[in-house]
Amino acid sequence: MLKEFRAFIARGNVLDLAVAVIIGAAFSKIVTSLTDDVLMPVIGKIFGGLDFSSYFLRMGPIPANYAGSLTDYAALKKAGVPLLGYGAFVTQAVNFVIVAFIIFLLIRTVNRATAMFEKQKAEAPAAPQAEPADVALLREIRDELRARRS
Repeated sequence: MLKEFRAFIARGNVLDLAVAVIIGAAFSKIVTSLTDDVLMPVIGKIFGGLDFSSYFLRMGPIPANYAGSLTDYAALKKAGVPLLGYGAFVTQAVNFVIVAFIIFLLIRTVNRATAMFEKQKAEAPAAPQAEPADVALLREIRDELRARRS
């Protein structure tokens, strides 16, 4: 079973997947920062608020011992207040759209590059094929016979 597991792990697809997951995790942090720090403030400003991710609806009572702000989404959530955080959902949806669009652009670029390389390969003149050994041997015999007659 250990040998099978090693063979499974050593296959290229598994290693490629592991690399993709690691790069994807790092890439998601970049996209999250782009969304949270650049795009969402602009979208929030357009829709009248500066912090779009803090838009929520309170779905239940606030605990009696809560002393924080009634507009602080993170503090209310930490206190256990049931909230419908639609702003956080919109932020995640924008993250998804950005990631999906970037992946689309990457795949599109790779497909175009692959098609270009295939076209170049098809247009490249084919190298002359070496003649088979038996044909070469027959040519040598013919040339030798011609040389003896002369």
